[in-house]
Amino acid sequence: MTEVAPVTGAWGIRTLPDERGSVTVVMLAVIATVLVLTVSGLLLASAVLASHRARSAADLAALAAAGMLMRGEPATAACESAAGVAAANHGRVQRCIVSGQEVRLTVAVAAGVERLGVAEARSRAGPGARFVR
Repeated sequence: MTEVAPVTGAWGIRTLPDERGSVTVVMLAVIATVLVLTVSGLLLASAVLASHRARSAADLAALAAAGMLMRGEPATAACESAAGVAAANHGRVQRCIVSGQEVRLTVAVAAGVERLGVAEARSRAGPGARFVR
């Protein structure tokens, strides 16, 4: 049987000849894993940000529309006001339903990454039942 003599590599570490270069492969795998995790984290952060923006835009737009209705403005003016507030918050009103002095909205906000899609949020605003005239 033939014995393989160990080779002294960098920093004086003794390795067998068939183990040379294995650290390079391991480091490439570690780097690839860190890169995949980083990109996944960024995509998740973009989706969460779009969701938060959609909720905020829907709430603010519904409050703006309800305020217009409380002042006696017509439903079209209230929905236009809601659309302006939603646009200022990077959103787009998809649905605006007015019932008395109550408004129900659906707002969509595109995610920062194109292929992630759109985040949608619904909101409702208006006086409570005991405050309706």
